[in-house]
Amino acid sequence: MDPELHARLAAWRRHLHANPGLTLHEQDTAAFVVEKLKEMGVSEITPGVGGHGVVATLRRGDGSNRAVGLRADMDALPIQEISQDLPWASKNPGVMHACGHDGHTAALLGAAQLLLNDPSWTGTVQLVFQPAEEGGGGARKMIAEGLFQRFPMERIFGWHNWPGLPTGTIAVHDSAVMAAGARFEMRFTGHGGHAALPHLTHDAMLGLGHAIVALQSVVSRGLDPLRSGVVSLTIAKAGEAQNQITEWAELKGTARWLHEEVGQTIERRMGEIAQGIAAAFNLQVDFKFRQGVAVTANHPAERDLAAAAGALVAPVTRDVQPAMTGEDFSWYLKEVPGAFVWIGNGPTDGGRELHNANYDFNDEALPAASGFLASVAKKALAGEG
Repeated sequence: MDPELHARLAAWRRHLHANPGLTLHEQDTAAFVVEKLKEMGVSEITPGVGGHGVVATLRRGDGSNRAVGLRADMDALPIQEISQDLPWASKNPGVMHACGHDGHTAALLGAAQLLLNDPSWTGTVQLVFQPAEEGGGGARKMIAEGLFQRFPMERIFGWHNWPGLPTGTIAVHDSAVMAAGARFEMRFTGHGGHAALPHLTHDAMLGLGHAIVALQSVVSRGLDPLRSGVVSLTIAKAGEAQNQITEWAELKGTARWLHEEVGQTIERRMGEIAQGIAAAFNLQVDFKFRQGVAVTANHPAERDLAAAAGALVAPVTRDVQPAMTGEDFSWYLKEVPGAFVWIGNGPTDGGRELHNANYDFNDEALPAASGFLASVAKKALAGEG
């Protein structure tokens, strides 16, 4: 990448970092994307897909029916940035790009410019700027609004910056990249009463306490040790008065898994435990288990294509383990073949970790990211893989 384009992308990325749009509130980011695409000369731009999503279409050549999709997410997180000494620190209190979506957006804009400057390819490239990745269901909303019908593509590719991986290094997983995830709620309802007269009550707090212990067995005793899963209890609420035995108690948390059958086992066992505890202590229980993302798993041919494309622009490693973090790119991979890679963001010194209030995207990763996206698009359009 020439230094002038790199500097322009870094400036765009820093503008986005200073002006973050929270999940479901990405309208200013979307407008910025549209503005920059128009400045490049892109004429086919469709805003408002799945909320504030933007899809831009690049076409070149006659007779080619090949089409590929490239995706970037745009939303920020409800986190108060600590690194206020940065000139491009967030100007929106309580909102920051703590996951690097500002860099993802800038990199896809960079890929658009690289493709526009390169006469060697023919076909169609769909640039998918997605809103609401951070738990807002952005991918599913775009799919529901006809993403793959309105903007046909045979394959789709995406990436995520990865702190701790050397800057610009491209990591390609064999299959699973990131985990499926669900949020759960377990609410026990009993009969409240005076704390001095416990025999007249059905204590929901007792159910909550037993559930906290029993749910630890879901992974440790319910799963094959070679099929990993996570059940984390993160919120517990109960009671209103110190001299009252509560009639309600609520437990919330998250679950993650890398294999679909593991997710099914986790949901089933949690439900059985909830019902068993409720029966044991004469309580009612309402258990909800809502899956937010599926397993992000690369398709074999697209995985190999991504590795070959990445090797043209940056170092590639294939010796990487998946992470239990989630990514709604997974829903695209259930619709069309594709692959998702990590690109190194460099050292994590000073808290430069994902979802940390000290995080900042490393602009030195932009050439590798934009270069990878442009390269994998051209290889896909050439029919490789």
